[in-house]
Amino acid sequence: MFESLSSGVRLDVFRLLVRAGHGGMVAGEIGAAIGVPANNLSFHLKALKQAGMITAEQEGRFLRYRANLSLMMDLVAYLTEECCAGHPEQCADICIPPSGAEARQTANYQPDIE
Repeated sequence: MFESLSSGVRLDVFRLLVRAGHGGMVAGEIGAAIGVPANNLSFHLKALKQAGMITAEQEGRFLRYRANLSLMMDLVAYLTEECCAGHPEQCADICIPPSGAEARQTANYQPDIE
């Protein structure tokens, strides 16, 4: 799982799909949003799908990609439990949603392009 997110492009795709929520996005929308050519994007989508990080559903001629949100939540819960040594309150400062300028910066997210 971590290996699949080690690529900047794949991490950008996953972030974008998480933000898209249950509606997901088709490949053309993803490529346009992060500025990655279709042939390069296809490679990254395949890697994320094989890792179970995303799903793909046929919609006519297109595939709609969605982040595996339940897997992401399980991973966050696991990391919070394990990395905080069973004391999630120790990690509270890193788990609290951003506010003010940080929230605006997150809302205006522009992915890193590799």
